[in-house]
Amino acid sequence: MTTLLDPSARGRVVLVGAGPGDPGLLTVRAVEALRTADVVVHDGLVDPRVLDLAPASAQRISVAKRRSRHSVPQDGINALIVAHVKTGSVVVRLKGGDPFIFGRGGEEVEAVRAAGLPVEVIPGVSAALGCAAEAMLPLTHRDWSSAVSFVAGQCKGLTDQDWSGLAGKGRTLVIYMGVATASAISEKLMADGVAPDMPVAVLERGTLDGSRAMRTLLADLGPMVEREAVASPAIIVVGEVVALSDAQDKLARWARAAEALA
Repeated sequence: MTTLLDPSARGRVVLVGAGPGDPGLLTVRAVEALRTADVVVHDGLVDPRVLDLAPASAQRISVAKRRSRHSVPQDGINALIVAHVKTGSVVVRLKGGDPFIFGRGGEEVEAVRAAGLPVEVIPGVSAALGCAAEAMLPLTHRDWSSAVSFVAGQCKGLTDQDWSGLAGKGRTLVIYMGVATASAISEKLMADGVAPDMPVAVLERGTLDGSRAMRTLLADLGPMVEREAVASPAIIVVGEVVALSDAQDKLARWARAAEALA
């Protein structure tokens, strides 16, 4: 059983998963941690309503990152966290989604531990889980998918990644940070043997205002992203479960239409 840090202790770090966006998806422990914060070091995509849960007196520091343009390098973020903890502050490192799923949370934990300081991690609802739930898209299904994998669409370049066997019949592949490389992703998967007509979904701004769930086929992924002007944050889901969710959406629309006519 995990031993939690003393909530009254000074000079500590709490890595908190802020979830995909909607403040309602924060865990109870995440809210409790935010309320104790002296300093909140947060990602750029964290919803302002989440930041509002910290005390008004807490210092808020954005370390926003964008593709190919990092306002603060990771080493700088690590040093910033450690410096504030050494002053006796309670530092909440607020990260979108879950800190340990493409959030570099492991690197930050290592840096804090190397400095001899206490650190705790509070998990969050990952973008994949939150966005898929909103779109009624089950990532696994007894009849359609018995495995799900998460990959990064632009981590060290696509050519360096081995996705063999991650997508195809009976499997679901979720791709983070793949909007800018959508065409290359579809070409890579088809070259690896995934059928061009494999259903694909792009889930944009999941759980936030203006969210969109767009569905197409793998061969059309790149053109659709361009056609619909998809922007980050967004995830890509590849697998037969996408067709299942599309069918559920159609049934729901028909049911609403029938009710309106009744």
